[in-house]
Amino acid sequence: VGLLHEDTLQPEKSLRQINSENLLRYFQINSIGAVLLAKHLLPLFRHGERSVFVTISAKLGSIGDNQLGGWYGYRASKAALNMLMRTAAIEYKRSCPKALIVTLHPGTTDTRLSRPFQGNVPAEKLFSVERTVTQLLAVIEQLQEGDSGHFFSWDGSRLPW
Repeated sequence: VGLLHEDTLQPEKSLRQINSENLLRYFQINSIGAVLLAKHLLPLFRHGERSVFVTISAKLGSIGDNQLGGWYGYRASKAALNMLMRTAAIEYKRSCPKALIVTLHPGTTDTRLSRPFQGNVPAEKLFSVERTVTQLLAVIEQLQEGDSGHFFSWDGSRLPW
């Protein structure tokens, strides 16, 4: 779930390319929808069984891992998603102690979102949708109670905020 490009919207390579309409679009799609879903699903997680609420983020949303810059709107909106889910996890812990909330980085998956940017991706790092789903489900199955509110990569490793 995410927006990186559409029609005239492309990732910004410099500050000169930033505009408020595009930033708002990134945040609407990449951040706000997920937190509204968490808000409305909260009552359904009030039970005694383990539950997991997962959002798809991106390693590009890691502030600590940002070494290249650029892609301002996408990076910021995914960083915002990470913060919103971290904050929601704290609230869920109070009223839904068996529910886990995590954000996952799926890796570069062969979809419309990544196609224009796959040129520099090594073949072994470009995943089919099926492989991505299998990898993310494996991560979800391995989650423990203390993992709620954290950010994980497709291989199960924790990513820095």
